[in-house]
Amino acid sequence: MAWTDSEARAALTKLFAAAVASADPRVVLARHLPEPPMAGRVVVVGAGKSAAVMAAAVEDAWPHRTLSGVVVTRYGHGHPTRHIEVLEASHPVPDAAGAAAARVVLEAVAGLTAEDLVLFLVSGGGSALTTLPAPGLTLEDLMAVNRALLASGATINEMNCIRRHLSAFSGGRLALAAAPARVVTLAISDVPGDDPAAIASGPTVPDPTSFAQARALVAHYRMVLPAAVTAHLAAAAEETPKPGDPRLGKVDYRFIATPRLALEAAAEVARKLGLTPLILGDALEGEAREVGKVLAGIATSARAHGHPLSGPCVLLSGGETTVTIGTEGGGRGGRNGEALLGCAVTLDGAPGIWALMGDTDGIDGSEDNAGAIAAPDTLARARVAGLDPRAVLGRHDSYTLFKALGDLLETGPTLTNVNDFRAVLVG
Repeated sequence: MAWTDSEARAALTKLFAAAVASADPRVVLARHLPEPPMAGRVVVVGAGKSAAVMAAAVEDAWPHRTLSGVVVTRYGHGHPTRHIEVLEASHPVPDAAGAAAARVVLEAVAGLTAEDLVLFLVSGGGSALTTLPAPGLTLEDLMAVNRALLASGATINEMNCIRRHLSAFSGGRLALAAAPARVVTLAISDVPGDDPAAIASGPTVPDPTSFAQARALVAHYRMVLPAAVTAHLAAAAEETPKPGDPRLGKVDYRFIATPRLALEAAAEVARKLGLTPLILGDALEGEAREVGKVLAGIATSARAHGHPLSGPCVLLSGGETTVTIGTEGGGRGGRNGEALLGCAVTLDGAPGIWALMGDTDGIDGSEDNAGAIAAPDTLARARVAGLDPRAVLGRHDSYTLFKALGDLLETGPTLTNVNDFRAVLVG
């Protein structure tokens, strides 16, 4: 029996909800906690979109421990805590509140002993939220760098390589500040491959990249950066700590949620709904509209030929795409809306195929939606509304189109983040 529009939409929404729920710190964090110290202090610090709810989860798991510390999260992503201070700052463009919060975090771990334990709670968004300039640089310099990075088309790993070499907080520097205390990092991964050095630019782990690599990336993407930044990268005066650096001691890094686990949770729900799931990967990267085009091609093959699998099925994928904005600027919409519209334009009204693409943190880019849903009639309804889908895609204005159709996925902040979630349903 063919899937109806309402059935397909309901199924896709359930899959997204399952992916988000699998990364809820209130459910998954406690089982990853280390043994508390026998006599030393427990200092909890953190950065990221999930930092506040992660801190609350630690307090719930250790109700009888004396805890102190501070975490920084995105504006609007706060959560009540009893002992751990919660600060808020700007994301994705950093602000003075984030720089001040990074200093407070560094102060919180200063002067500890080998008997003490530092819990670092890290999740996506941590880089922007703790943008603390290296000596000789200003916040305005790093804000200009961040704008250049977001417009460059660089991958998240490439962006973080550059950020680490301009920061007084990232690239292992937080761990150096906490020494000789034991540092245990509890992480929600939002990066392809779950590389600890890339999550929030790796404040507690060695940095395998170099100033030379950062300079090469700037040249490759032809970024125009402030003169002070260019001079800092050229001088390479203080390299980040590298693997094997004795100052970092033993790195204890624990993942509590990852994109792969989120996709597996969605796949389990898909089977219960009568859909055969195929996880294409948790690290699909590239220009958003091109990723959407590729997913449309796979779905078309499944629908027409039963390859790589027959319907009813759902193609699941994760990973962070990019949107390269030209000199003409762009409209409204994040990378998930752009990928979804690219998919819909390529499908061109093909029957029996629906798709949902959204950010698991509930915010696609800087808008108020997590993403959107596209259906076989999306392009036709857009044209009735006076919108040319290809022109909308050309000016990066997917939010306007999906809002006009009432097809935005609006969840509000989910207080977790395992990056993008994409599901293409073939009925």
